[in-house]
Amino acid sequence: MSTKTSKPVTKSSIRPLGDRVLVMRTEAESKTAGGILLPDSAKEKPREGKIIAMGDGRVLDNGERSTFSVKVGNRVLFTSYGGTEIKFGGQEYLIMDEKDILGVIEG
Repeated sequence: MSTKTSKPVTKSSIRPLGDRVLVMRTEAESKTAGGILLPDSAKEKPREGKIIAMGDGRVLDNGERSTFSVKVGNRVLFTSYGGTEIKFGGQEYLIMDEKDILGVIEG
């Protein structure tokens, strides 16, 4: 998380609908593995983040809600073009479908 003074989104601030999740993207690396400092224009947007909030699940044909494979607080990897970028409270977030999440980072 950055050292900015703005507060991160709380569950009561933004609540995704259906099978969507709210993700705070991790910060881009400012150095290469070899130690070269990268300007902001050369940084790639990370495809990793932390789940901040989740919807209630997709409504199934039988009327019940689906369950999620992830939970709030998980560090996840997601597709490059997955989600919709939003700004809220001075922070940038992504709202994405659960299907755009490729995996959970453990450890």
